[in-house]
Amino acid sequence: MKQTTLHDEHIKLNAKMVEFGGWHMPVSYSSIIEEHKAVRNSVGIFDVSHMGQIFVSGDDALNFLQKILPQDVSKFSENHAHYCQLTYPSGGMVDDLIVYRLKDKYLIIANASRIEADFEWFEMNKPGFNINLENKSDEYSMIALQGPNAYKIIEKAGVENKNLPKFFTICEQELLNFDVYLCRTGYTGEDGFEVIVKNENATKLWQEFLNLGKEFNILPVGLGARDTLRLEAGLCLYGSDINEDITPIEADLAWSVPKDKKEDYNGREVILNQRLKNTPLRKKLFAFEINDRVIARHGAKVYFQGIECGVVTSGSISPILGKSIGLCVISFEGENANLVTSLNTKEKSIGTDIEIMVRNKLYNAKIVKKPFVEKKYVK
Repeated sequence: MKQTTLHDEHIKLNAKMVEFGGWHMPVSYSSIIEEHKAVRNSVGIFDVSHMGQIFVSGDDALNFLQKILPQDVSKFSENHAHYCQLTYPSGGMVDDLIVYRLKDKYLIIANASRIEADFEWFEMNKPGFNINLENKSDEYSMIALQGPNAYKIIEKAGVENKNLPKFFTICEQELLNFDVYLCRTGYTGEDGFEVIVKNENATKLWQEFLNLGKEFNILPVGLGARDTLRLEAGLCLYGSDINEDITPIEADLAWSVPKDKKEDYNGREVILNQRLKNTPLRKKLFAFEINDRVIARHGAKVYFQGIECGVVTSGSISPILGKSIGLCVISFEGENANLVTSLNTKEKSIGTDIEIMVRNKLYNAKIVKKPFVEKKYVK
């Protein structure tokens, strides 16, 4: 298994380590609930160095990204971030990404398990474009500070409030005498920052953040709470909720896909027809709550009006709500075609009763709005 530069720091903190996407990563340090609540109430620190950093530059960088992404990259402002999907001609997703437009290049953040697949797909689509592709994932570490007090730690590290990046932007910054990319996005539903730093400076920066955060009761946070936090925020996880077999529209990500992008892109016909409602969806991702305190885990079967119609993709007990929550994909094909009229729009689907099989017993559930816990991002 691969190890991040901060691996030894996790061992020192007595983290429970697990395999994740080929990496040896901390799943928790104290308890998932304690770490989860630390982020919601104050601040937590995450090692997300397993994520990928891929740079795209050159004369045709814009045209290249227009070809491989459904989003209209020509409208991306300098130093802004955008949530994007990397798509196949089928409309299914190679990965979901954060794309930052820098002054003379683009920085793409890829999911850890998809770095190689993404880069291979970039290379396959490169012919005909004058671009330079650089996979620098092995050169950089990434530390995330998440929670309502995250900005206070960045301020203590030397960045005045007026110079903090705004929500979903990036800046090149000197932080504690280290040159970093300072980003303000997050995967938790809270305000927060990602600090991208050269590997040789990562350990010192991690230790300094923990020291600066003591007055805010900062806690290191593992993958367990990262998962429950993103689920409460209604955010998808590649490999669980989204994959090569589901389009952005079917994954309830239509908000991120423009209707008016003129340039051709991989999967455009499928995605745009679904976006414009010219063709029916084959399936769709929904959020649900279960009335009982049972966890519907990935793979649990979903029923509607007595018919098996879908599968749970993510599920957990929400530490904040004290409810069983999750995401599921419901099929509209075959004998389930009758489901389209009642579930194919958000207005009609919210509140719909479904059932979920947990340990050979059906439990009552209902489709609800996302996010489960209201996002607190700072605009």
